[in-house]
Amino acid sequence: MRLQIRLLGTVELTVDGRITTPTPPKRRAVLAGLALDANRPVSLDRLAGMVWRDEAPASAVANLRSHAANLRRVLGDRLIARPNAYELTLAPHELDVTEFQQLAGQGRSRLAAGDPVGAVESLRAALDCWRGAAGEGLPRGTALDNRWASLDEQRLQVFEELIEARLAFGEHLVLLPEIRRHIAAHPLRERGWGQLMLALYRVGDVPAALTAYRDAHTALKEQLGIDPGEELARLHRAMLDRSPELAYVPPDTPLAVLAPVPAAAPPVTVPRELPADLVTFVGRTTEVAEVVAAVTGAAPAAAVISGPAGSGKTALAVRAAHTVAAAFPDGQVFVDLGYRPSVTPAEVLARVLRALGVPAAEVPCGIDELAGWVRSRVAGRRLLLVVDGVTGAEQVRPLIPAGPGPALIVAGQRHLRSLDGVRRIDLDPFGVAEARPLLATLAGADRLNADPAATAELVRLCAGSVLALRIAGSRLASRPDLSVATLVAQLRDGRDRLDLLAYEDLSVRARLATGVAAVRFADEVAGRLLEQLGEAPDAPVLPERSAARLGVSVHRVWQALEELADAHLLRRDDPAGYRLPALVRDYAAELAKVSAPTLTGWRIDPVAA
Repeated sequence: MRLQIRLLGTVELTVDGRITTPTPPKRRAVLAGLALDANRPVSLDRLAGMVWRDEAPASAVANLRSHAANLRRVLGDRLIARPNAYELTLAPHELDVTEFQQLAGQGRSRLAAGDPVGAVESLRAALDCWRGAAGEGLPRGTALDNRWASLDEQRLQVFEELIEARLAFGEHLVLLPEIRRHIAAHPLRERGWGQLMLALYRVGDVPAALTAYRDAHTALKEQLGIDPGEELARLHRAMLDRSPELAYVPPDTPLAVLAPVPAAAPPVTVPRELPADLVTFVGRTTEVAEVVAAVTGAAPAAAVISGPAGSGKTALAVRAAHTVAAAFPDGQVFVDLGYRPSVTPAEVLARVLRALGVPAAEVPCGIDELAGWVRSRVAGRRLLLVVDGVTGAEQVRPLIPAGPGPALIVAGQRHLRSLDGVRRIDLDPFGVAEARPLLATLAGADRLNADPAATAELVRLCAGSVLALRIAGSRLASRPDLSVATLVAQLRDGRDRLDLLAYEDLSVRARLATGVAAVRFADEVAGRLLEQLGEAPDAPVLPERSAARLGVSVHRVWQALEELADAHLLRRDDPAGYRLPALVRDYAAELAKVSAPTLTGWRIDPVAA
């Protein structure tokens, strides 16, 4: 006879593959009580306590013998009558409770032995034995209640041991929803709170991890009147200290042995947002290699590309992103801030979340929650973020990868020195050797070869700006009759240079205007100082004189000078000297003419720095 008794859910009896579960609840209770104490005699007094809530009736013994007789018709000689007792003989595999406990013990032993793969297999199999609440459908208030409560507790322990084993494999992001549901149902489980804190911490959401501890403290205090135990408190202190021991260390066993993410998990959006790579991209071989090394290296995998307006920062970022795209199969997100300092970090984070498939209506509002959502969704994923047109470190600081997996490329005029741990690539102007291939690609090598001196002068007049060179090359390409020498003669007249350095939607003046507007937004004094310098672009910078005209302290002028230098609108000649770069000089002179009435009417205020 093949038996199968299942108590982890609705009580069920199967004999030789056919379900023959008794109908009367008290008979099912007798079966459950005998099965829980299988292979041992169970006295009639104990059986009575398992069947009746209160004091057993006078007919209890007769009723129990009647139930046993009915069960014996199904179970045969498996149910043995003993003096004032009954005994049910079962093999371990015939009772789901025994099978659950054996599998749980195996998983626990494997976890303790440092075998999380084996532990996951055994613990999952143990939990698969469950179909609902233990003893579901049986009378409550009997002696069996303690047995059901003990089994439910064991189930929770096994679930948390499975979570521990899966955390050992870095499944922090995948586990977050499961742990949160577990905590919602069992808010007094300190081990569950600790696992939630650790998962959040390791996906980079430290604020949420610390908030989880506060929530655990509140739940325990309100419901039990106690503080969290020492283990949870110690984990909290380690997180506050950013203790290295909390860092995730991957196991040696391949992840492929683990079961995949359940099919019920929400689909993962794989964005492919990179702009087209420029066909005419030339040079910058070293810089591309530096960006590639930064985003494919150790965490934080982040690179900041900075340089003057029109130096080719965007093109370099896009080229490097395409170069490494295959290494980021989970997607590439491209965000263009347009050098608008008014773009807030919250707007940037919301844009990234939408790219990752979060519906706009579900995107949170608070900056901390936004940052947490982004970190949770990018943690462990091979995802590349490219943010162009950045004007301030605060716009991208929340996107710096907190661990292995994602990478970040930032492009902007500023160096963003306050960003920690990133690799910085500063773009210098093109020399003749770098500029010539770009011009040749656009205008043809023959025209350049016809007048090498004019070509060198064209590069000088374009100040090595990639944008200016691209515009000059496009002008030459559109006018086959226009010689390089003729274009050079036109550009020598500084009054028309910025007019000539505009072609279709490309404009050096427009690009400089965007950069200057960003500086004005961040530092009004720096913007006014640039206008003042434009009055005499070739004159040396005299901070004392500028301070008097601007109505600020000399120290404040030095701050403004450094602001302009950081934005590549001034160039440091030596520790105490500055000068305007060539094309910036032309634009600053235009600003000075436009603002001349305002400049001459400045009121000198003793404003402290």
